[in-house]
Amino acid sequence: MLNKKVSVVIDRPLGSRHPKHGFYYPINYGYIPNTIGGDGEEIDAHVIGEFEPLETFCGYVVAIIHREDDV
Repeated sequence: MLNKKVSVVIDRPLGSRHPKHGFYYPINYGYIPNTIGGDGEEIDAHVIGEFEPLETFCGYVVAIIHREDDV
């Protein structure tokens, strides 16, 4: 997906709190619809460079993060 243009659905907008664990989201965070990651869920997306809470975002993938604690 690197360098591909994608649409992101933001389900954790900048400034929001996680509904179960209560931590703060300092950036817009969501997922890329119609994709499946290693955990069987849609691929997560962090939107950088936007400083207002968003509902959706369209842009290019500039990095891939592999989390050690994720499937």
